[in-house]
Amino acid sequence: MIYSDKVMDHFQNPRNVGVIPDADGVGEVGNPVCGDMMTFYIKVKDNRLEDVKFQTFGCGAAIAVSSMVSEMAKGKTLDEAMTITNRLVAEELGGLPKNKLHCSNLGADALHAAIENYKDKQKSEEKGASMAVDLHEHEGCACPYCDGPLEEGEAEYCKACQIELEECPACGGITKKGDATCIHCGKTLAG
Repeated sequence: MIYSDKVMDHFQNPRNVGVIPDADGVGEVGNPVCGDMMTFYIKVKDNRLEDVKFQTFGCGAAIAVSSMVSEMAKGKTLDEAMTITNRLVAEELGGLPKNKLHCSNLGADALHAAIENYKDKQKSEEKGASMAVDLHEHEGCACPYCDGPLEEGEAEYCKACQIELEECPACGGITKKGDATCIHCGKTLAG
């Protein structure tokens, strides 16, 4: 498998690796087939991505993609960052082998998920804390990640996207088990 010099540079010297503990938005994507998992953390100030960090579990291409996405996104407005596509990332890296395009090139998706998470939190704050209290009931027992139905008594696992879920002790919303923060209210979850 031949990688471009840019891919090798971003793999060997990844930029912006880490976690933002008080992130404004968190986005996680993964491909269970090849095992690549990417989590992006963003800090937003004046509608711009002030800071972008990532954690990636995967191959060299996945790490290089995450590094490149973080570089491309930092300093951009939220709208500008939403125009970053997986195809643009691959082009910026000088190309990726065909077998890596679908499994490793998910960085833009993770970034977009973090931005959507941030926007969702903003909407929740605008509605007021009282609206968030009974989030579980108001969602009609749907998975907050894929909108798949959660059957009565099975709110701990989504069959559609195959993730374990738990109720946030702060707002009562359903969130992914093991996440650091609730996707609804942004409060730290006991881990």
